[in-house]
Amino acid sequence: MAKTFINYGSLLLIMVWIASFAALIFLLFVAFLLNFYRDPKREIPRGSNIVSPADGRIIRIVRTNSNEVRISKGLFGKIRTLTSDIAKDCYVISIFMSPLDVHVNRAPIDGHVISKKYSRGRFFMAFDLERSLNNEKNEIVIENGKIGKIKVIQIAGFLARRIICNVGKNEKVNKGQKIGRIVLGSQVTIVLPAKSVRLRAKEKLKVKAGTTILAEVK
Repeated sequence: MAKTFINYGSLLLIMVWIASFAALIFLLFVAFLLNFYRDPKREIPRGSNIVSPADGRIIRIVRTNSNEVRISKGLFGKIRTLTSDIAKDCYVISIFMSPLDVHVNRAPIDGHVISKKYSRGRFFMAFDLERSLNNEKNEIVIENGKIGKIKVIQIAGFLARRIICNVGKNEKVNKGQKIGRIVLGSQVTIVLPAKSVRLRAKEKLKVKAGTTILAEVK
């Protein structure tokens, strides 16, 4: 009888341990969701400036006069986008959003949405390096009376491919207004007409959507 009692006692301890572990995993998951879906209030700076469309860190700034630019996501993909539809001479600023960053995207400037274009991600064979990693993206072009057009590109990752965009063509947006969200680790890139702005952004700078000024309007 003693042996049976010890076996039942051990089984009970194992069940308690499993239940405790499951409860811990559940609480961690809930904490992650609360952190990921948080939407803190932001103080939008006044004046003729362009604010960051996303929280995260600036990983790359390039100036280009090409018709098209390739935007890399490091080891996790790339996209191509036109820059000639914004200006002949452009700044392209890429912001990496980690899973710990706020994932709400905001309008960088006042204006009207003149186009919105969604492109599904595509998978190719791994040996085709040029085509293997094309990420899902959503391109929003906003026209502003002072500087002309800018482009905001929401770029999704491969593990959780979901882009949410809350604005449509011909819709008026205000600087700092919430325009969408990207699920999990992702990237937002903004294309600015170089001749119309004075750049303040720098690579490796930590930025907040709607708050951090990326450029001043000339």
